[in-house]
Amino acid sequence: MGKTLFEKVWDAHVVDTIEDGPQILYIDKHLIHEVTSPQAFNELKERNIPIARPDKIVATADHNTPTQNQHLPIKDELSRNQLDQLEKNCKEHDITLYKLGHEYNGIVHVMAPELGITQPGMTMVCGDSHTSTHGAFGTIAFGIGTSQVAQVFASQCLLIQKPKSLRVTVNGKLKKGVLPKDVILYIISKIGTNSGTGYFCEYAGNVFEEMSMEGRMTVCNMSIEMGARGGMIAPDETTFEYVKGRIFAPEGAAFDEKVAYWKTLKTDEDAVFDKEYSFDAADIDPMITYGTNPGMGIKINGVVPSENNASFDQALKYMNFQKGKTLVDTPINYVFIGSCTNSRIEDFRVAADFVKGKQKASNVNAWLVPGSQQVVKQIKEEGLHTVFEAAGFELRQPGCSACLAMNDDKIPEGEYCVSTSNRNFEGRQGQGARTILASPLVAAATAIEGKIVDVTKYLN
Repeated sequence: MGKTLFEKVWDAHVVDTIEDGPQILYIDKHLIHEVTSPQAFNELKERNIPIARPDKIVATADHNTPTQNQHLPIKDELSRNQLDQLEKNCKEHDITLYKLGHEYNGIVHVMAPELGITQPGMTMVCGDSHTSTHGAFGTIAFGIGTSQVAQVFASQCLLIQKPKSLRVTVNGKLKKGVLPKDVILYIISKIGTNSGTGYFCEYAGNVFEEMSMEGRMTVCNMSIEMGARGGMIAPDETTFEYVKGRIFAPEGAAFDEKVAYWKTLKTDEDAVFDKEYSFDAADIDPMITYGTNPGMGIKINGVVPSENNASFDQALKYMNFQKGKTLVDTPINYVFIGSCTNSRIEDFRVAADFVKGKQKASNVNAWLVPGSQQVVKQIKEEGLHTVFEAAGFELRQPGCSACLAMNDDKIPEGEYCVSTSNRNFEGRQGQGARTILASPLVAAATAIEGKIVDVTKYLN
């Protein structure tokens, strides 16, 4: 019997197997940031254990960082202490750190791929659930807890149970205005937020094959939102072209050698998955969420479903939406384009393309937060900043920003925010804030109109 892409990469990294139990998995790259690493560093210090492979670790500052005036001392004491601690720990253990202001600084899941740190066939971990992003390269990438961060520090390995395999196939032609974010929101709305629990998901079909690397990263990023351990897409020419020439990518003959191996990383025709789902691309429209988990999504011109259960009712009460009603024309005062889901150059191109020559609605605070300093550079080189400034949008500095309420960029209580981030839980963007997940196109259209609009009307 053949092997799946997941099995090929996993099996190549198994160091040892405990009888009828977990396996010891070697980790190629360990990404760290300021929030989940301090406790792990302390644990090693207390137990007098050295870091096994500092050369396999890359650190960046992203979660707590301000997105304005990054050249000034950080006002928030907790954030300042965490960033200072990260710098101290990295210096002490000879770990590469891209601190605030560094030309390679950015959100961990944006800067690693664009620098060529992420490569096909790797195992990658980070103390952050959206590590699944890197699976877009045919990489086994997943989030780990703080105790596991310490485990990787100490051994460059993880003791872990092998997940089961799941495949989601989408074939056909996407409608105009349907972006990768809509594809993954549609999938989660159909199969639910628990369907991937205990599984590693592979995305297959022409829809994913035709996506850019940015689009694939958006899809894999949200695998965690259907409960999966991670998501993967087989590497192909699109992947190889993206990696080629990046700062930490192999060069010349070494690159060709890698590509020869990377080409073997696809699921064999006779491989068997533990679970499968299939969808038709023609059924997907621009999407938005109406509730308090990413599975509560509808077509932008659809209506809120009429379910009868306590958690569903609680979600609608929190969001102040009604069953059977449309969300079109709902006034929106906050729009956020950013996060490790949608803060790459392609996302800002989509937004700029839509807002060019238009003006932001006066009631809207529109925050654009690039995922890295490299994205900032591209925005300026392509002149997109002038488009955004003319339209009244606020272009900020890189960071996790308003995706999660761990920094200054919070959404006020009771306010709606149309956001390109990945989670819409209660209080995710600030206490009492109401998050509506959407693509960069839907977010841009909302900012221009000052309310949710059926974006398909613009496109026909």
